[in-house]
Amino acid sequence: MLAGRRSVRVGDQILKEMALLLIHRVMDPRVQGVTLTGIRLSRDLKTARVFFSVMGEQDRVEGAKNGLEHAKGFIKREIGHRLPLKYVPDLVFVHDPSLERGNHMDRILKEIRDRETEDVPG
Repeated sequence: MLAGRRSVRVGDQILKEMALLLIHRVMDPRVQGVTLTGIRLSRDLKTARVFFSVMGEQDRVEGAKNGLEHAKGFIKREIGHRLPLKYVPDLVFVHDPSLERGNHMDRILKEIRDRETEDVPG
């Protein structure tokens, strides 16, 4: 097996379980609307950087991160029950601004298209 393949496979499983937990079991309103965008496990599988995105201002991002941190123990315990892992990795939540950037780019492109259609003589 190639080095790192196991961490990718295990990371995908953890991310899937975490997404289900956030949707169905975590009732903290701060994590409503949070999207998990990726995960990166260390080679020893003991630390997982979980990337998340949420639409809104910086205070919404901080609230979502605090909500995820608050639910961390519950999430780790549930992952331990659901997946056959020797160690449940420590979860580190990292904000991923790519969705906001993509949304911003879409707005800019729409404005450009709208201006172009206004400038076309009809």
